Amino acid sequence: MSVPLIGITTYDINDENEYYISAFYVEGVRRAGGIPVLLPPGEARLDRLYRRLDGLILTGGGDIDPVEFQQEAHPTVSGVQPERDRLELTLARYALTDATPTLGICRGMQVLTVAAGGTLIQHLQDEVGDAVIHRNPPQMVPHPVAIDRESRLASLMGRTEVTVPSWHHQAPAEAPEGWTVTAYAPDGIIEAMELRDHPYMIAVQWHPERALGDPEHFRLFQALVEAATRKRSSDQAFQRSNDLPHTT
Repeated sequence: MSVPLIGITTYDINDENEYYISAFYVEGVRRAGGIPVLLPPGEARLDRLYRRLDGLILTGGGDIDPVEFQQEAHPTVSGVQPERDRLELTLARYALTDATPTLGICRGMQVLTVAAGGTLIQHLQDEVGDAVIHRNPPQMVPHPVAIDRESRLASLMGRTEVTVPSWHHQAPAEAPEGWTVTAYAPDGIIEAMELRDHPYMIAVQWHPERALGDPEHFRLFQALVEAATRKRSSDQAFQRSNDLPHTT
């Protein structure tokens, strides 16, 4: 069986002339049996690159420019990278319209929300206060999440309650059209969504790549690679059938 190529988005170039992303994303894909392909911002032939991918991970990072969802920036907005916004929103819109298996993680969940026409809560404390701490630098902060028992997420994680590693101050305001909320934090903040009628598109607000030693979190990477493997096999079969000579 062919090994799937999994695209992983990166930060934009930094002051040291480097593109970068946490190695945990790469480790998660490799351990799950996929081949990671890093996707730095600025690619002019993104459509051609996208067509070569079997799966996609939209990774965590800084905030999306609120102009992308028609809002003024909250004073706490930080880490905005316009070229990264362009890369990821384009990839997300591609994935929303085809069958490419996609996992959105933290910022990636927010990118999928905005790409689907949704909006974000720009600063959670303004909305829900400090009942649940979602971000506490410099380390990830754990908090519980309740998962809908009827969801694909619950099925693949094997649990309806889980403690997650968290690092975010923003989140979707509500599920965009076509999406279903599948997990909430105790304060009511959306923690996971799934796109209905898509082979595999799951978004989580936490960081499963930071908990690869826990089977339920690692399962998100395994399930993505499994779905991407099925897509690759299906695409190859379709291509082979098209390559067969015509007979009379």
